[in-house]
Amino acid sequence: MNQLKKLLQELCPDGVAYKELHEFLKIKNGSGYKNFGIGNIPVYGSGGIITYVDRYAYDKPSVLIPRKGSIDKLYYVEMPFWNVDTIFYTDIDRTKAIPKYVYHCLLEEHLAQYNTAGGVPSLTQKVLNKIQIPLPPLAVQEEIVRILDEYSEKNEKLIQELYTEIDLRKKQYAYYRDILLDFGTVCGEGTDEVKWRTLGEICKIKGRIGFRGYTRNDIVNKGQGAISFSPANINNQTIYYNNNTYISWEKYNESPEIMVDVNDILLCKTASIGKTAIVEQLPEKATINPQLVVLKNIQCNNRFLKYFLTTHYFQNELQKKKGVGSVPNISQKNLGDIRIPVPSLEEQERIVKILDRFDRLCNDLTSGLPAEISARQKQYEYYRNKLLNF
Repeated sequence: MNQLKKLLQELCPDGVAYKELHEFLKIKNGSGYKNFGIGNIPVYGSGGIITYVDRYAYDKPSVLIPRKGSIDKLYYVEMPFWNVDTIFYTDIDRTKAIPKYVYHCLLEEHLAQYNTAGGVPSLTQKVLNKIQIPLPPLAVQEEIVRILDEYSEKNEKLIQELYTEIDLRKKQYAYYRDILLDFGTVCGEGTDEVKWRTLGEICKIKGRIGFRGYTRNDIVNKGQGAISFSPANINNQTIYYNNNTYISWEKYNESPEIMVDVNDILLCKTASIGKTAIVEQLPEKATINPQLVVLKNIQCNNRFLKYFLTTHYFQNELQKKKGVGSVPNISQKNLGDIRIPVPSLEEQERIVKILDRFDRLCNDLTSGLPAEISARQKQYEYYRNKLLNF
C-alpha cells in the first residue's frame, strides 16, 4: 500500500482521470461454434465454459462481459478462447489499460445496474461503451492489480479450505444423522422404545388433485394471489422466497386441503424426489404445485420427521417405490406406505437438538462457516473499493 501511495503522489499529483470504455477498448460480439471440431479451446457463454473446440476468437488477455442472463458475472481470460453471442469479449489497448485492472474495475461497477431489458437481463455495447472507470498510469494499475491478486490468492485459498471444511462437516452430519436415526430393521411393530408406523399413519399427506392443476392463465403477479411452492423453493432443506410463483386467489381457494401452514413439511414427489423442508415461517399465504405434497397434522416432532426424511434409508425407500417413466414420480399411496420409526417424544427431542446444532453449523448464513465465507468475500470487495476509489 505504501508503494501505491508513492506512485500516486509521483505520477498522479493532480488526481486520476476517468475514461469511458470506448476510449481504450473495443467490445466484440460472439458467434456460434456448432461446425467446429473438438479441441482444447474453451467456449464461453454467459454462464461460463460450455464446451471445448479447435479454434479461437481471441488469444490475448480479455474481460468477458455477459450480454444476456447473468450480466454481473464477469470472466477474466488470458488463454485463447471462443465466445458465443450471449457474451462479449474486449479487445483492450494495453498501452492504456491492463486487462486485469479493467476486470477489477468492472467488478466494482456491478454491471447489473446497467440492465436494459424488462425480462431477461441484458447489456448493450452502447451502454457499456459509456461506462467510466478511473484510468491512472500503467505503473499504478500494475500495483493495484498486484495488491488485489495477492489478496485474492490468499482469500481464495482460505475460502477453498472453508468449503472443504463445510463438505467434511456435512459428511459428518450425515453420518451422525443416520446413526442417530438408525432404529434397526423394519419388522413387526417395533419395541417398547420404538414403534414403527407408516408415514400415512403419522401425518396426512396432501397433494394437488389432478383436475385442480393449473395453467399459465392461473399464474399472477405478487400481491394478486398466493405463493405456489415448487421444488425450486427448496434448497438444502430450507425454503427460500426469492423466486416465488403466484397463483390466483380463486385457484388457491379451490383446494383448501393443500393450503400450507407453519410447521407443515413440504416433500417433492416428482422429478427431484425427496427434497424436503419444514415451513418455518410463512410471510404470505401459500399452496403447492403438483410436484409437491404437504405433510400436515404430524403426530410426532416435526423436526424429527424432517430429519428422518433426509436419511439414506428413507431416500432409498423413495427410489424403490418410484414409478417407471421419463419423469421420476412416487404416488401418495406408495409414499404413505413407507415405514417410519417413532421413539418417545423425549428421544425425538434429544435427537433433534443434536442434529439442529450440526444443521446450523453447515447451513446457517448468519453464523458458522458459510458466514465466514461471505465475510471473506465482502472483505475483498471492501479492499477493491478502497483501492479503486481515487
